[in-house]
Amino acid sequence: MEIDPARLSHAERYKLMIGCIVPRPIAWVSTLSPDGRPNLAPFSFFAGVGATPMTLLFCPANNDSGNEKDSLRNARPPGQGGSGQFVVNVVSHDLARRMAACAEPLPYGQSEWDLAGLTSEPSARVQPARVAGSPAAFECVTRSVTSLAPGVPGGANIVVGEVVHVYVRDGVVNERMHTDAAALDAVGRLGGQGYCTVRDRFELPMGRAALGG
Repeated sequence: MEIDPARLSHAERYKLMIGCIVPRPIAWVSTLSPDGRPNLAPFSFFAGVGATPMTLLFCPANNDSGNEKDSLRNARPPGQGGSGQFVVNVVSHDLARRMAACAEPLPYGQSEWDLAGLTSEPSARVQPARVAGSPAAFECVTRSVTSLAPGVPGGANIVVGEVVHVYVRDGVVNERMHTDAAALDAVGRLGGQGYCTVRDRFELPMGRAALGG
């Protein structure tokens, strides 16, 4: 099958991407509005950018009306009407249901924290709180926001944040910064309502050695 994206609807392009780009890590993003109202939402269009400076990105699409979601409005720099900060919380298996509950489309300013029965912990360097119980959290200051289709329903946006502090639960990372995947116990996103764990793992050397004898 050969597919021309221009011939597909937005929904078809979206289904194709989330079904083939798997598994996707989940950014459980906590933000604050400029007037101090907390927001918490999951995004699976999420990735690391680089280690110097330590940066990551998440991609909150516009809502069905073409308006920006709360996470994007809050994460925008102050000069663009936001608070300019956010926290990416890692979703462990035991928090998966509470994370999914935070996708509920609440009116602006209503709390996903309360809906999901979550407890917040103060962050070290930014104002938005981190999720208590999350095995790792990346505190970020927004470096840039790129809007690829302003005002368009489902339009793509890219938020790049510089990591200014990292919280990791004891026992998840050792003194050499190696992460214990079993202790992290992260979940990933598949297509539709599908999720996966990282409990089934294997290792391969890099380069020619991966081909074996």
